[in-house]
Amino acid sequence: MWVIDQLFDGLVELDENLELRPLVAEHFQLDSTGRVWTFQLRDDVFFHANEAVPGLAKGRRCLAEDVVYSLNRLRDPRVASSGAWILDAVDADMPGKGVLALGDDTVQITLKSPFPPFLGLLSTAYANIVPWEAVEHFGTDFRSHPVGTGPFRLAWWMEDVACVLHRNPMHWEQDENGQSLPYLDAVHISFASDMGAEFQGLMQGRFDFMSGLHPAYMNELLDETGGLNPTYEASLRLETVPFLKTDYIGFYTDSSADDEWLPWQDASVRRALSAAIDRHSIAQNLRRGAVMPSASFVPPVLLGQAHAEAPRQRLDWALAVLDSVRAVHPEPWQPFRISTTSDYTDLCSALQYQWGTLGIEVEVDVVSAAAHRDRVATGKAALFRKSWLADYPDAENFLALFHSKNFAPSGPNYTHFSDDQFDALFASAMAVTDQRERREMYRKLNEAIGRSMPVVPLFHDQVNHFVRKEVKGWKVSPVNRLDLREVRKGEMP
Repeated sequence: MWVIDQLFDGLVELDENLELRPLVAEHFQLDSTGRVWTFQLRDDVFFHANEAVPGLAKGRRCLAEDVVYSLNRLRDPRVASSGAWILDAVDADMPGKGVLALGDDTVQITLKSPFPPFLGLLSTAYANIVPWEAVEHFGTDFRSHPVGTGPFRLAWWMEDVACVLHRNPMHWEQDENGQSLPYLDAVHISFASDMGAEFQGLMQGRFDFMSGLHPAYMNELLDETGGLNPTYEASLRLETVPFLKTDYIGFYTDSSADDEWLPWQDASVRRALSAAIDRHSIAQNLRRGAVMPSASFVPPVLLGQAHAEAPRQRLDWALAVLDSVRAVHPEPWQPFRISTTSDYTDLCSALQYQWGTLGIEVEVDVVSAAAHRDRVATGKAALFRKSWLADYPDAENFLALFHSKNFAPSGPNYTHFSDDQFDALFASAMAVTDQRERREMYRKLNEAIGRSMPVVPLFHDQVNHFVRKEVKGWKVSPVNRLDLREVRKGEMP
């Protein structure tokens, strides 16, 4: 996705403050019905020059028909795009509806019904604009010969080794002083064999930035408060921002075929397990304070709140709840088995210990990433560690995980949670265009998840970028997009 962001543009983009702003579209508007979006395109956006493609030898202007082609291409069964879902709300079946070009400069998109998050969907990489003749010319090899309108163009690529991007001299954007963007002449990307090689490359100065924290070097790079280890302050700086991501333990809530009572399918038991977790200890001791402990599934910024509510451990209350459940369902209970991957063994072991103080028998089942994905998607994992990362800045992206129409494996509702009242309120929220009113509905939906507890939220992550000191103009995005347009290095003008 980081490379794609340098090569292509969409109609709109998401800035570092989670605000949607025009990009290839100079401006946009939504009609009074909440269903018809109209985008007026800029007249100075040009595709990369490509001498192999007739019509693109010197580049050409990006037109409305390119937008229509690019979005409709997502639905083409021959392409089998994993991003086709971003157009689910579009009214594509009615004549004169769907995605239309109104001349060279105007695009109109009609939705089946109001869907407030739709503009955010157009900020994803799936909605980037491509020139039809380049796609038709290269066919399935377009991936190796990408042509877009982005600030950089592909100069060289050897798969699994390295790739080089060169500055796009035709790029339309300028800074506030009228200087053309991007500033950098080139970007070199290496494909590190593992996280350790990436870390060593950063330490040796071969890489200018690294994203994320791996347990193998987390304690080396961070101090006890989650800040940069003073040892590296001379050469590195740590850029952080709250991530639109939630780590959680999920429970498969579908009842068994023989109606056997299973403790993790009891909402009271799940609430007790949540109350018994010392999230602050986990954040401090396992993540060096680099995460935000939370009992809320939706990140606070998407609910109009600055910070997540700091949950406190309530062991006595949890024990009292479990005692009342045991009075109705005497032990022995089936053991709680958490499916996870090797990267999260420490987290699951901590939960195993903390839940053990409640008299709960917990087993940690460490499997490969592929096996874990299959178990979670097919309902073969009673408990599972997972995380959810937003594709676009709307709480709907998190809350849709609990709508009954989204049962896995065809959707992301891995818990198979189902509640008619939740579904009805969710539908009402999608029909509301007023952001304040919709956020209030989102808060109620998030509270409903907190009561039923099909998942136990643990913490919200943060984006961690380790950047070398000579790199200036770095921006950090809450969805971890990479923006190199205004990045400078060293003493470059």
